Order: sequence, then C-alpha cells, then structure tokens
Amino acid sequence: MWFFARDPVRDFPFELSPEPPEGSPPGPWALHRGRKKATGSPVSIFVYEVKAGADEQTQVAKAAFKRLKTLRHPNILAYIDGLETDKCLHVVTEAVTPLGSYLKARAEAGGATELELSWGLHQIAKALSFLVNDCSLIHNNVGTAAVFVDRAGEWKLGGLDYMYSAQGNGNGGGPPRKGVPELEQYDPPELADGSGRAGREKWSADMWRLGCLIWEVFNGPLPRASALRNPGKIPKSLVPHYCELVGANPKVRPNPARFLQNCRAPGGFMSNRFVETNLFLEEIQIKEPAEKQKFFQELSKSLDSFPEDFCRHKVLPQLLTAFEFGNAGAVVLTPLFKVGKFLSAEEYQQKIIPVVVKMFSSTDRAMRIRLLQQMEQFIQYLDEPTVNTQIFPHVVHGFLDTNPAIREQTVKSMLLLAPKLNETNLNVELMKHFARLQAKDDQGPIRCNTTVCLGKIGSYLSASTRHRVLSSAFSRATKDPFAPSRVAGVLGFAATHNLYSVNDCAQKILPVLCGLTVDPEKSVRDQAFKAIRSFLSKLESVSEDPTQLAEVEKDVHAASTPGVGGTAASWAGWAVTGVSSLTSKLIRAHPSAAPTDPAAPQRPSPEGLPAAATTPTPMTSSHWETQEGDKDTAEDSSAADRWGDEDWGSLEQEAESVLAQQDDWGSGGQASRGQVAGSPSSWEAQGSWEQAWQENSPQEPAPEGTRLASEYNWGGQEPTDKGDPFAALSVRPGAQPRRDSWGDANWEGLDSDTDSRQAKAELARKKREERRREMEAKRAEKKAARGPMKLGTRKLD
Repeated sequence: MWFFARDPVRDFPFELSPEPPEGSPPGPWALHRGRKKATGSPVSIFVYEVKAGADEQTQVAKAAFKRLKTLRHPNILAYIDGLETDKCLHVVTEAVTPLGSYLKARAEAGGATELELSWGLHQIAKALSFLVNDCSLIHNNVGTAAVFVDRAGEWKLGGLDYMYSAQGNGNGGGPPRKGVPELEQYDPPELADGSGRAGREKWSADMWRLGCLIWEVFNGPLPRASALRNPGKIPKSLVPHYCELVGANPKVRPNPARFLQNCRAPGGFMSNRFVETNLFLEEIQIKEPAEKQKFFQELSKSLDSFPEDFCRHKVLPQLLTAFEFGNAGAVVLTPLFKVGKFLSAEEYQQKIIPVVVKMFSSTDRAMRIRLLQQMEQFIQYLDEPTVNTQIFPHVVHGFLDTNPAIREQTVKSMLLLAPKLNETNLNVELMKHFARLQAKDDQGPIRCNTTVCLGKIGSYLSASTRHRVLSSAFSRATKDPFAPSRVAGVLGFAATHNLYSVNDCAQKILPVLCGLTVDPEKSVRDQAFKAIRSFLSKLESVSEDPTQLAEVEKDVHAASTPGVGGTAASWAGWAVTGVSSLTSKLIRAHPSAAPTDPAAPQRPSPEGLPAAATTPTPMTSSHWETQEGDKDTAEDSSAADRWGDEDWGSLEQEAESVLAQQDDWGSGGQASRGQVAGSPSSWEAQGSWEQAWQENSPQEPAPEGTRLASEYNWGGQEPTDKGDPFAALSVRPGAQPRRDSWGDANWEGLDSDTDSRQAKAELARKKREERRREMEAKRAEKKAARGPMKLGTRKLD
C-alpha cells in the first residue's frame, strides 16, 4: 500500500511574499513579509532553514520558537502561528518592521520625534520589567536587532534566542553561547573580564544592553563599547538615567521598573502627553465613564502633535470601540474626524462612514448638533444613495426640533447636502421645510439664514421649482420684521439674478425692490438701490440689443446644476445666528471680484463698499459664488454696483445692531418673538409648498399638472408680538402697521407701498364702483324715457 504524505509547507495557511527578506536581524532567522491565505491580512514570517552540522544553532532556534509561543505581553512580539518540520521553522507574528529599518525611514522623512522615541523606549523597558520581575527571565539579547515596530509605531521586543532563567537551576541554568560577534559587543564589561559580578543583580546585564539600545536610537549603530562614554544626541533629560545604565558597577544599575519610575518623574524624558495618552488607552477598559469623557474631550488638542501612524492604527480603533460599546457619545466626534484626515478615501468609507450613518440616527441632541457642525469634514465621502436614504431622513427632523440651535445648524447643513439630494428630497421635501421656517419660525436669525441658504442652493433646484419658489421666497423675506432677513431677501435676488426671465425682473422683482427703497433700515435701502441698478442695467442692455435676450436667459430654463458639494469653499458664510451667540463670525469664501471696464461710469457705493464688487452667481460646482462668465461681465460692465461675499457679510453688522436691542434674545422667552407677518396658523402634512411660497407674490395660472393644496393656511393670524421691539415692522396684507416704536413720519412713505396687492385691489374696487354707478344711471335714463307704467301692464325686471 502506498501512502502519500502531504507537504506541511504547502498546507500552511500563510504564504511568504516573493520579495527578498526584509532586513534579517543578526542570528539564524530571516524575516519575510507574508499574508494569510484566507483573508489576505499582512503578517511577518521568521524563517529558519535547518542546515547540516548546525545542531547547536538549530536548538537555539527551536528554544526561541517555544519561548515566543508561550510568552504573552503587549510589549513582546505577538505570536500568531508556527510550523516546525525537519527542514525549516516558520514563526508567524504580527506585521512588523525591524527597528533599524524603521528609524532609517523616519530619518528620511524628517526624523522620529522625541515623543515617539520616549514611548518606544518605555515599551522596551516595560517588557524587560515583565521578564525579569514577573517571569525571572534574562533576555540576554537586547539591542536594535531584537526590537521591531508594528504599523501603529509600537515597539515590540523579540530576539528571544538566547533567553535563559534567572534562577540558575535546572536546564538552561546559565546563559547560552551566542557565537555571533555582532551580538557580543552588547555584553557588559563584567562578562568580558570574567569577574563574575553579573549574578549579583539579575537585571544588570540587560540594563547595560538597554543603555546600548538608547545610544543607538539617538546616535546610530554602535561602533564599539567605548563610544558609550559620549552621550552624543541623547536628550539632556535622559542623560542622567542613561549614565546609570552604562555604569561600570553592575550593582548600581536600576531595576527596569525603577528606571521607568525615574524617567516618568515630572520633567523626565517619558513625562509627556504622548506617553500619558498611550498609558490611558492601555487601561481604557477599566476606566470610569467620567474619566473616559474627560480623556476624549482633551484628546483632540494633542492629536496634531502625535504621529500619523499612531493616530490611524491605535487611536482610531479605540475611538470606534468607545462609540460602539462604551457609550462615549458626542465627545468622540471631534477626535474621530481629526483622525479621519489621515485616512485614504477607501479607509474612510470602511471605518468612518458606517459610524457616521449610525450617529445620525441617534436621538442625542449633542451628537446631532456636533454632526451638523462638522459635516464639511465628511460630506465628500458620502455617496448620493447614502445621503438620500440614510442621512437626509434623520436630518430633516432637525427642522421641527424645539431647540433653535439644532434648527439653525440643520438649515446650514443643507448647503452641503443639497448637491447630493435627489429630485424629491430637494425640490419637494426640503422646500416644504424651508417655506415653513421662513414664514413661521419665531427666531429671526433662523428665518434669515433660511433665505441665505435658499439663495446659495438656488442653482440646484429644478427649473420649474426655481420659477415658482425663488421670487416668492425672496419677496416674502423682504417683508420680514427682522432687518437682516430683509437684507438677505435683496441679496437672494442678486445672487440668483441669472435665473429670472426679463419679464420676471421687470414685473415681479423690481416692484418689490422699489418698495424697499423707503425701508426704515439704511442697510436695507442701500442693498435695494444696488439691486435695482443691477436689474435695470440688465433690462437696459437687452433693450438696446434684443439679440442678447436668448443669451441672457439661457440659465432660466436650464436644468439644475450637478455641482460637487462638501468642500470648505462652499461655506461662504452665514448672516446671523441668534442661538449660540448674537452673530456668527462668517467663514469667508474666496473673493470673486471681476474686472470692470475702466471706461464705464462709476457711481459711489453706499456704506463704503467697493463700487466694483462682483455680483455673486449661483453655486455651479463646489462654490455657489463663482465668477460670472464673459457674457454677464460684458452685459453688466456699465453697472457701478455689484455684489460680493462682503455683502452677505454685511448682514452680520446689521444683525449686531438689531439684536443689541434685545437683552434676552437667546432665552426664547416669547414663543412668537420675531413672528413674520402673515405667518400660518397651521401646517398640514399634505399639500403643495409652491402655493405657500406664492402667498405674497402676484398669482399666475399654475402650469398644467401642478399640484395645488388649498389646505395650507398661511395667513390671517395676527402676530403675537407682545414685548417684541421688532413687531412694529410686521406688516401683512389687510393689517395696519403698528407705530409704537416708529413715528408716523417714518411710516407715511411705507403705508402706500406695504403690499402691491392692496393697491391693485383698491383700484379694482374703485373701477367696479364707477362701473356700477354708470350702469344705474343708464337704467334710470331708460326708465324715464319709457314714461309711467300703463294700467294693467306687468313689470318685467
């Protein structure tokens, strides 16, 4: 009978990389890169080839194999698997790099920092303390060749070939013979002269070798033992402790535990934030929740100074674990996104995005608001299906939140989410919430920022939605009692000027802007005049050259712009935030000033604004305020006033002057503070937002197929403005403005222009009355001409 033996090397679940050995350390082993066949995860494989006549070396290799398999410690090379045959020995460990190769690579990249080196030496000293104090083992081979570094930058002690027991009894009672000259130069002097003093302290020899390792880490390979007398580049805070290690008297060399204690003293080499962070992470599972919270809150401040590999491979897994199983909550978000900057796009998708998606479903308000505030850090990694199905449905709940800060941040986040939203979410769901916020929200800053956001995402809306929504929404904003909201309405018209037809500019927009020229606030009047001049210039250019009409209106019926969102440049800045502070510091966008024709007449701009500030155009890529094309520049070259990012920023100063009159602005004491005139008394779950936007705009026949809902109740409710200093500005159709805060002289010019529909209705009523009187007069004349009725006749009317 034939028996076929299977090759154990072929059946081994790990395979060696075809690359040559990676920096094989002195000794019998060769270090190879490898991977696990089943998963492809990287490993390191130490290979020893059995040779004839090398029985002593083979026994040393087998002893090292057994030692590594039985020793388990975080600072000792981690054993994974092994293979022992008559021809070879394979030892599989975690993926590591020899310390010499690691330091060389770091030197080429600028050199390893003292933080990295302090923690690395701390780990080796801790491993020696474990061996000598807990296991009574002498390593007998400490040096650069016996230290390896994993992908997180952690130093691991290996090279267990010549280890022996410190007890001095039984098998292996004495140190084995090395027979390798490169390793013998690390032996202490008492072994070389045979004085026998090595046995007086069991750790003496290893601590001498630790001193040699310290010298090599800072100065390079040790040429000879006499070089130890010159500390070289060893830091001053470490020199006294180093000198104790390489002292000639072995009895004064400190125990490894004592050495760590000395170096960890205040001002010591290992007394720094990096070492403290690592020590906390090693014991994080047994820490109290309050300690974890404090640790994660302070971690973000230190991450910038920590090594990148450490952040990616050690801090990040701990953060994910703390969120998944430790209930760490919102405190992990800031360090999590900071570490995420070091990841590739693929790694970010695998590690960060699943956590972010899960966080959005949390009901923790602190978690939600921090996610919204930091959305620009991860929005670029979110694909459209994820945003529409898993992110947006949770985000929209923020529009209905009772906390104004969450509503405010939800509005701001739409600037980043809008480019990734589908047709339904963007043109229906989002517009429904924007209509409700702009008309009903009791916080003026939120209404203002809703208008600002709509102006910035206008180009993403479909052509039909833009036609129905934008002009009505900005017209409504111009009637808001909160002055910055009225400014935002004017700037919204300017920002989306190329989305309106010539007829809309003349019949819808200019009448609204003209009414603002007598606004009580000068900032509103200034922006209104600038907008009027710009729109008039556009109309004049078309009037003089009608052939430009098609070119001017090419964007009016164009499809929504598929720009790329999520970049920091998209945040051109927000007008006001009356929730967290009186006004927010704006995050400026890149200026987009366009050159103007030097021959064009220049008018002085109000409030010291530059006369040639560029008109912002809708966001067409990652930035909503890109430069106008050559077409628009040529058309408006004669216009003296344009709009730039500084105009959106002017809302901040306006808000400061207005909000300064309200001492308790952030308290939200009155439920109806800053109520918009004509705000709805109810909001139904079904219906069409288009009709809501058009409440204050001239009514036009709805296009065929448009869904209108009469159940929306947008008006008829008197604003509850008790105690509100801004309620005097609240003007709605059919209501007389209050004059408790402003004199009659201030309102004389406003009463007639409050609502264009009132004037039209009054004119129509007069015409009907005149027509009725005319008809009655004609009937009377005919009756008189017929004379008195004859007897017996019947009156027929």
